[in-house]
Amino acid sequence: MNNLDYIQDMGFTAVWISPVTMQLQQTTNEGEAYHGYWQQNIYELNTNFGSASDLQALSTAIHSRSMYLMVDVVVNHFGWAGDESTLDTTSFYPFNQTSYFHPYCPITAQDYASNQTGVEDCWLGDNVVALADLDTTNQFVIDQYYAWIKDLVATFAIDGLRIDTVKHVQEDFWPGFNEAAGVYCLGEVFDGDPSYTCPYQDSLDGVLNYPLFYSLTQAFQNSSGDMNVLASTISAVNSACKDPSLLGNFIENHDNPRFPSLTSDPSLNRNVIAFTILGDGIPIIYEGQEQGFFGGNDPYNREAVWTADYSTKNSLYGFIGSVNQIRNQEIYKSPDYLTDAQATIYTDTNNIAMRKGQIVGVYTNSGANSSDYSLVLNNTNYAANSTVVEILSCANVTVDATGTLIVPMTQGLPRVYLLPAVAITEVRCVFPMKSKALKLVRFLSAKSYEVEEQYISRGNELFFDRVVSKVFLDDREGL
Repeated sequence: MNNLDYIQDMGFTAVWISPVTMQLQQTTNEGEAYHGYWQQNIYELNTNFGSASDLQALSTAIHSRSMYLMVDVVVNHFGWAGDESTLDTTSFYPFNQTSYFHPYCPITAQDYASNQTGVEDCWLGDNVVALADLDTTNQFVIDQYYAWIKDLVATFAIDGLRIDTVKHVQEDFWPGFNEAAGVYCLGEVFDGDPSYTCPYQDSLDGVLNYPLFYSLTQAFQNSSGDMNVLASTISAVNSACKDPSLLGNFIENHDNPRFPSLTSDPSLNRNVIAFTILGDGIPIIYEGQEQGFFGGNDPYNREAVWTADYSTKNSLYGFIGSVNQIRNQEIYKSPDYLTDAQATIYTDTNNIAMRKGQIVGVYTNSGANSSDYSLVLNNTNYAANSTVVEILSCANVTVDATGTLIVPMTQGLPRVYLLPAVAITEVRCVFPMKSKALKLVRFLSAKSYEVEEQYISRGNELFFDRVVSKVFLDDREGL
């Protein structure tokens, strides 16, 4: 709560925190439940994070900045220190009877391949920490979860939910849960196939865009990636998902290796971050991306951000702020940006150019050591002989007489173009920012919040324009 300036000054308008429920208390051979995914009592808070008053104070502090609070929740399972044979459900609340849980069976690779019933009814976890799988067809379980989430949202003025392990619960449970919550719900459907992932948007407002995540990783982790595959994935998601503007876009999270663990090339990292923020959907940045953390598989990807002393001097901190503010500026100037679909206007193996609103983003996997070259872009919708601003370098470029934009590419860096009337270059040409520019950053963030409030007043979905910072709480930090 004392470091909200650190988040807001990167242009974020929403904060997603870890699950806040009471957790398994023991220290196991797999560590402690600092992450929040081994809950044992949904009606008590994790006191290692703080008290109910602390959470209410955090919610108030976030809202006072015209920002939104998103909380992670778990429905699928409760955590038990031991294997299934030692399970004692009397330590759980309110699900303190074995009849509230599915009989034990481990989820197998064959289940993931072709048996959805096994995915939903069998157990995650292992012999060290078993994840007892709740029977969400049981009417008591359904009633308790719907009542609990309604109360949690109301008590702490929560604006949105990220829901863990959605595909492990039968799909017909989720519409009632979403309705009971009464706020935007973003489900984790951990699968890269749009035909599997997208149908869950019929039951929840949005899902994490895992199809895009996998495609971004293959496209940008080295120069062997193929941007044509990325373009095909975008097209497939647009066809399969009901509303791509409500998907959550990311390249890092607490379940997958951090992008810099796959490549040490700083230009590739900047390209994939910019693409994540400026595309269709809700951008999500995982804490530590702005510091260049490079942890691999869980738990090494869960580094604590305070180990970097919340430094604002890392160049990625400034870069993320720059790209966020490009998006916030466009929302402020043109609210239709939120729902206008992006268009792919150029692809080759190593380059892709996207147009969304007045923004043209050009991205490459050529890498920091590549030679300079130029791309010829048509279909930018920029007028012939007009001047546009490349906002990351603050360089002016003139569109030629035929409406063609010549894009100089150097050091493998992305390019982001805006018309001068839209680009408020004072905000981001120099970083760290002076006081006046910081005030403008916060003004633009607040204005994009106001635009969102107008959408809400017309009955549209929450979170159209949220730029979400995922803050991974753990027991050492608290709220």
